[in-house]
Amino acid sequence: MEEEKKIVSEEAEEKRLDIPTTAQFEAELKRLRYRHNFIKSLWSTVSSLIVVAAIAIIISTMILPVLRVTGTSMNPTLKNDEVLLCNKLADIKQGDIIAFYYNNKVLIKRVIGLPGDVIDIAEDGTIYVNGEALDEPYVSELALGECDIQLPYQVPESRFFVCGDNRGISIDSRSTSIGCIAEENIIGVVFFRVLPIKSIGFF
Repeated sequence: MEEEKKIVSEEAEEKRLDIPTTAQFEAELKRLRYRHNFIKSLWSTVSSLIVVAAIAIIISTMILPVLRVTGTSMNPTLKNDEVLLCNKLADIKQGDIIAFYYNNKVLIKRVIGLPGDVIDIAEDGTIYVNGEALDEPYVSELALGECDIQLPYQVPESRFFVCGDNRGISIDSRSTSIGCIAEENIIGVVFFRVLPIKSIGFF
């Protein structure tokens, strides 16, 4: 009988020892809360990053595309490998630099003539728009370039006459191989230089 009581007593003691103390319970509760809060915080951060990335992608494709300059046709204004921002919502004005699609490529040129304007070009490369010579401080050297259009030339409706700032080598609307740029092919107005950092800023 005493042995049975002893065994029962030992089993009760073991069960008593298995019961967590208040401190242990609070510690475990604290650990679970920490884990829950950590997972919640991590998920919140990941969700925020996904939303920000999605918004950035939408903005970069729908409103502010990022472009890289290829070639030297826009020297000295733009140089090869510079990274630019383009505004798809901006109204196009004479003197703006625009990006547009041509034969599955993206070209960047300056708007010289708007729809309906009459363009004439002298032998020395001076461009006349509606009878007035353009003041072009962005061009380092005037040149007639590759020009085989019949002058004077009237810009058709919904099209834009464009030229590169490096007039001697640029192939643009002066050539029938490119001609005037249709409005639906225009990506937008280039307005900001992102890279290189030393040249960052608006045009």
